[in-house]
Amino acid sequence: MRRDLAYLLRTWDEADRPADLALDGVTWLGLEVLAVSGGGTDDARGTVTFAAHYEDGSGAGTMRETSRFERRDGAWVYVNGDVS
Repeated sequence: MRRDLAYLLRTWDEADRPADLALDGVTWLGLEVLAVSGGGTDDARGTVTFAAHYEDGSGAGTMRETSRFERRDGAWVYVNGDVS
């Protein structure tokens, strides 16, 4: 896992991103892409549904999210998402 927090912050919509990301105590084990909609070369928007597997002080778990992205100045930016 990259754990590139600077990259995550840089590619997160400025209106909704946190000032910093505290990931202490969480070990991310992998990401499984479940579905993709839009996001092609001619699209301005797209969604990705994923399952992120992790371990923390409580044990192993999985977080599922449908994330929304927008293309801005030629780059994809995370806008927001719905955790399920």
